[in-house]
Amino acid sequence: MCLGIPGRVVEIVDGYAGQLALVDVEGARRRVNIGMLDEAPGRDDWVLLHMGFAVELIDRAKAREALSGLEMMGRGRAERVRRRFEVCGVVQGVGFRPFVYVTASELLLTGTVTNTGDGVLAEVEGDADAVEEFGRRLRTDAPPLAVVVDVRTSERPTRGGTGFTIEESGGGGRARTLVSPDTATCRECLDELADPANRRHRHPFITCTHCGPRFTIVTGLPYDRAATTMADFEMCGACRAEYEDPGDRRFHAQPIACPDCGPRLELVGGEGVSRCRDEEALRRARELLADGGILAVKGLGGYHLVCDARDDAAVAELRRRKRRGGKPFAVMVAGLDVARELVTVTAQDEELLTGGRRPIVLLPRLSGDGAGSGVSAAVAPGSPDLGLLLPYTPLHVLLFGIGDDRPGPDALVMTSANLSGEPIVTDDEAALTELAPLVDGWLRHDRRIHVPCDDSVSRWVAGAELPVRRSRGYAPLPIALPFEVEPTLAVGADLKNTCALGEGRYAWLSQHIGDMDDLSTVNALTRTEKHLEDLTGVAPAQLVADRHPGYHSAGWARAHAAGRPVRTVQHHHAHIASVMAEHGLGKDERVIGIAFDGTGHGDDGAAWGGEVLVAGYASFRRAAHLGYVPLAGGDASVLRPYRMALAHLHAAGIPWDGDLPPVAACQPAEREVLAHQFATGFGCVPTSSMGRLFDAVASLAGLRHEVAYEAEAAMELEGAARGAHGVPAAPEDAYRFGIRPGAGEEPSVADPGPVVRAVVSDVRAGVPAGLVAARFHASVAALITELADHCRTHTGLGTVALGGGVFQNAVLLEAAQRGLAERGFTVLRPRLLPPNDGGIALGQLMIAAAG
Repeated sequence: MCLGIPGRVVEIVDGYAGQLALVDVEGARRRVNIGMLDEAPGRDDWVLLHMGFAVELIDRAKAREALSGLEMMGRGRAERVRRRFEVCGVVQGVGFRPFVYVTASELLLTGTVTNTGDGVLAEVEGDADAVEEFGRRLRTDAPPLAVVVDVRTSERPTRGGTGFTIEESGGGGRARTLVSPDTATCRECLDELADPANRRHRHPFITCTHCGPRFTIVTGLPYDRAATTMADFEMCGACRAEYEDPGDRRFHAQPIACPDCGPRLELVGGEGVSRCRDEEALRRARELLADGGILAVKGLGGYHLVCDARDDAAVAELRRRKRRGGKPFAVMVAGLDVARELVTVTAQDEELLTGGRRPIVLLPRLSGDGAGSGVSAAVAPGSPDLGLLLPYTPLHVLLFGIGDDRPGPDALVMTSANLSGEPIVTDDEAALTELAPLVDGWLRHDRRIHVPCDDSVSRWVAGAELPVRRSRGYAPLPIALPFEVEPTLAVGADLKNTCALGEGRYAWLSQHIGDMDDLSTVNALTRTEKHLEDLTGVAPAQLVADRHPGYHSAGWARAHAAGRPVRTVQHHHAHIASVMAEHGLGKDERVIGIAFDGTGHGDDGAAWGGEVLVAGYASFRRAAHLGYVPLAGGDASVLRPYRMALAHLHAAGIPWDGDLPPVAACQPAEREVLAHQFATGFGCVPTSSMGRLFDAVASLAGLRHEVAYEAEAAMELEGAARGAHGVPAAPEDAYRFGIRPGAGEEPSVADPGPVVRAVVSDVRAGVPAGLVAARFHASVAALITELADHCRTHTGLGTVALGGGVFQNAVLLEAAQRGLAERGFTVLRPRLLPPNDGGIALGQLMIAAAG
């Protein structure tokens, strides 16, 4: 372009009858036709461009002559069309309308764009090739946060026009669009945050169309400021100008604000009285943390409890106040350099840590021997991993300190402000009362949180992401389904509860809700499901729940059915169906499903958990299972792994000699009661649980006899296996399960007795616990391959789906995936949803749809 030539530039665009594009010396472009020429601003000197090349300097008369000639040519050869584009997906609150505006302007198209209840609607008119290019860019060049699911096109009569406009959102009718998840602060906003010359310097709520709160502030659709909690704040003139400027990064950014018109920070003291605001609040909050205090910090989806992760006394006090037991805390670190002092970080881990979703990432911890490195031992006692995350809001960045700030701690415990299993606290008044026994102060702001949303947890295993908790940054993105489903609500399980709505070819899974053994979590399910209905427009005609007769989630479904049918499905079948669905398997396809977890209600009344299923969506057959052992006292044995060890010793015919760690851990009186229960079956239910076998081996190896939280013993066993030297190089070197083939339709049984006897022999021989753990993991991986081979022989199936909470174990998942692949199996493992009960609602949905 010849933008250096004085005056204005006129570009003749082939195919546009009677139109020229004006490009001024600053590069701004607008269309001009003959009727507008006399009204066009600027001098009489123009530069005529043809196909991008300067032809001559012309005056207004010559420009009119050029336009007239072009119009005559265009009547004979230009094809002008008008087309409507209905864009579905995550296209609201992500800068999609500005993107459409700019794209249409670049292609010299006229028309409009607006938000609707279904997504974004654009109508464009102009040259046919340009309109076609516009449609291509909608699908391929969308903004970073956008997820284009579908673009429907239809032809419209041409009507002319000379401009492109962004119209007010169109409400009414059934909403069916996708709200963007909350997203970490983008690089551009972070640069402005640190720039003293920028008017948003040190603004704790800086955001733009590429980042910031979305899901947690949405109150309705279409997604406009009036339908968010930012409606409480009236934009100042400067923000309004940015909001209305199509060339600005904050064009139609609904959470836009600045220090003059946005939310404000407040530090509230332990007595519940406001101490200070804004910069002073931040400064004193950093000082409080540096002095060993515990702070409640209001984030995107709720309050966090925060203290210095390197301060032994502070972490121990937080653990005592929260009654956390030994469950690990997550740690937010100031940057990657701090993370590398604490854990091993691969390139894939770094991608998870620094991406827009910013989950808590489980990473192998370092020894922390270096001076100043390491966090308090009380952060994650007994865990082989640390759960780390990087700052994802500007408030977090400022809490660590920037510029000339006196720095606070560079590693902060960042744990949800709740009691374990309960929903995260979001309401300011509730935070003052409920968190008062836990904290020394509150750092809060006056932007309301409409939707509670915990931090997500993830890890990288065997070449792919493995979600552990899917919440902030991921929800409420939908899962594409392999076949149509009727409007259905799946209510999930009782642990790690999430619910799901499905209709057509999509399912929307909620954020993490919690464990359903608390009334507050049951009420949270009610609110979450209602909000999900509002966002998706799905009005479920049926409900589906777990078959367990005592599950609170199933009781909730019956209580809220309102005359609609409630279907129940088997727990482990749902685990496998969930994995099948996220991998897009068709309605009639079948797999070999390996469902290993803690316990789930079995069709024979036993507590299943070590299952091999030949399964499709509509039905399943139990092909094999772990041999039954007695589970005495239900949760009592879950919390005391030594009881499961004694059960497995009993089933294997091994005496309870005092030299074995679980025998020594059990009081004589309790041993007598258990011996009676195991002999008579009184108060026992048979279980095939693989999760409970992991507990038993952890106790036999002397690693953990009692637990304070789910899977604590199994985590320590995994950590020991990971740190062992001399891990078996081949499955043949591992312990071996006994396999009893089933007769007729009866399932085969994998007898754990030989493994238990081998573990006892190694323990008595003084084999290190780490090597025992490694051999046990190898034996379970070998069992998976052996049972899959057995199923393939009888069914011809070559695809294996791995599901259930045991597959959160990275050592086992990697070994199983490798062993199955070496045998020629296609391996499906969770990648989008957790393998645990947090992903089970999708499986419930698909089973109900296929039945």
